[in-house]
Amino acid sequence: MMERTGLVMAGKKTMVPKLLKRALQIAGTVAITSSVLLIVIVANGFLVGKTATFQSGLNVWLAFIRRPDILSTMILTAIVAVAFLYWQRNQERKVGGSSRSG
Repeated sequence: MMERTGLVMAGKKTMVPKLLKRALQIAGTVAITSSVLLIVIVANGFLVGKTATFQSGLNVWLAFIRRPDILSTMILTAIVAVAFLYWQRNQERKVGGSSRSG
């Protein structure tokens, strides 16, 4: 049987397979990173461009974000971050559980 875990979204808790939860966390991390990059690139266009528009900044962002090396780096970074956080949490549980007395 597949191990399930709780996923809280929009204030509601749902039981989902662990792999699905990790995939959603990775996708969310990539989406947040992409959003931050959009803000930075559009703001940069407004600050340094002579005839900067939101559309020109969006076009620059789309060209940047569609590059396979950029997208794969963001996904790899998200995978490593999620894996590290879960590994670290498991290590803390092991140390915390073994040092308890009674």
